[in-house]
Amino acid sequence: MLARLSIRDIVLIERLDIEFSRGLAVLTGETGAGKSILLDAFALALGGRGDAGLVRHGAEQGQVTAVFDVPKTHPASSILTDNGLDDTGEMILRRVQFADGRTRAFINDQAISVQTLRAVGAALVEIHGQHDERALVDAATHRQLLDAFAGLEKEVAALSELWEARRGANAALDAHRAGMERAAREADYLRHASDELKALAPQDGEETKLAERRTAMMQGEKIATDLREAQEEIGGDHSPVAALSAAVRRLERRGASSPALVEPAVRAIDTAINALEEADQHLARALAATDFDPAELERIEERLFALRAASRKYSTAVDGLAALAAKYASDVALIDAGAEQLKVLEAAAGEADRRYAAAAEKLSAARKKAADKLNRAVNAELAPLKLDRARFMTEIVTDAAAPGPQGIDRVEFWVQTNPGTRPGPLMKVASGGELSRFLLALKVVLSDRGSAPTLVFDEIDTGVGGAVADAIGARLARLAGQVQVMAVTHAPQVAARADQHLLISKDTLDKGKRVATRVNMLAAEHRREEIARMLAGAEITAEARAAAERLLRAATA
Repeated sequence: MLARLSIRDIVLIERLDIEFSRGLAVLTGETGAGKSILLDAFALALGGRGDAGLVRHGAEQGQVTAVFDVPKTHPASSILTDNGLDDTGEMILRRVQFADGRTRAFINDQAISVQTLRAVGAALVEIHGQHDERALVDAATHRQLLDAFAGLEKEVAALSELWEARRGANAALDAHRAGMERAAREADYLRHASDELKALAPQDGEETKLAERRTAMMQGEKIATDLREAQEEIGGDHSPVAALSAAVRRLERRGASSPALVEPAVRAIDTAINALEEADQHLARALAATDFDPAELERIEERLFALRAASRKYSTAVDGLAALAAKYASDVALIDAGAEQLKVLEAAAGEADRRYAAAAEKLSAARKKAADKLNRAVNAELAPLKLDRARFMTEIVTDAAAPGPQGIDRVEFWVQTNPGTRPGPLMKVASGGELSRFLLALKVVLSDRGSAPTLVFDEIDTGVGGAVADAIGARLARLAGQVQVMAVTHAPQVAARADQHLLISKDTLDKGKRVATRVNMLAAEHRREEIARMLAGAEITAEARAAAERLLRAATA
């Protein structure tokens, strides 16, 4: 419920703070005192359209803050959670209107979009008036209200799940059929391509691995050639080792006669021979390490050629050939096994259709039964509201060919204002005064279901008086037993039934240079005086005070 409303610098309101309680609160005052300004400011805090003209003359900005006590289970709390906002149980909606036309919106002092503020505001407050088109007169909400009246929320949620299952089953069937049709058009090509790629058996990353191996082997081939040539020079047919060994033997035979001349040369040659033999061993080990196989290199070249040829043929990267092969194989399998799978998917989609259709028909029947009950309840409220010749009806159009997540029904509230006239949609047929009373009757019936916790009625008693105004007041009081109700009224019969009575008036300030709207919470004696004014007009008589006293006593009887 609305706990506090604070307004700063909005039109004629400089500073205003109002505390609200449960029950029925009425706002009264002379015409032009500022009642509509108060509601416009409240609507701004709920996400209504901003307007630079709302800012008080001379101020740079205006501000409206509405504080609500909201249980954690209320739908508005879910909106906060979905938008990542803190929910402390107390919701503070604040709107700042700048003189240049800009606005800013906040919930619990966290900046938000106006759209989010409007969604939260709509969940917390409904504003009803003769020309208001946002609440019950919106046909888009009528099915939801009927479901709430009948207690069908669980059935609607279950049907929504069946709708999603049905949509998923039909989507799978449509995708399979499309795949089969595509595969059938390309059957010969697909089979050939699938067989060719299956024989090729490409692997992910294979090209990179083969190219790296080929590069390593080609580098090894160049090194091996140089190693073999070096080994041939050292240890082959032209090796100097044999000639050097023979020379050493000849020198050793001559060494006995001239050792001083021969031995240094022999030692040097022996060292050279040993170095050459050691080099030959190193070369042999190096050749073994290159591990070069010309046949393997040839196989790698052939494999790379085949992969790259397939890449060009199928217009895809070599690394994409494996995925393409899997796709073609899947398409061929779809052709071969698609008929059986099609039967399975058709059966699943058919079962999902049947389950949804059965639940939708059952829900539709429950709605029609509930509609009769709703019609009787609303029509029972019309006679005291001077609509005894009118008739309320719930129009349900059922179309199984146009299903949706909430069923196969289109629900709209219709009225017939007089016998013999053609019934039609509530908003189009009822006049302003009739509309407000129809809405009140409907809201009384729906008070404990599908309602925002705070309801505002703006002059719904316009053009009526006496017994009708008293009937309106009685129904507003009944409604206030279920939800918080605020009513702007000119009817003393309505004002007499209030739990809170707020008087809207204008004060002249600065020696008549400007005026400001103020709100006073009226105590018992002042309430009687205000109701007497509403009865008598400008001059309050003793008879008017006595009549006001009788109204107040009757309201509490």
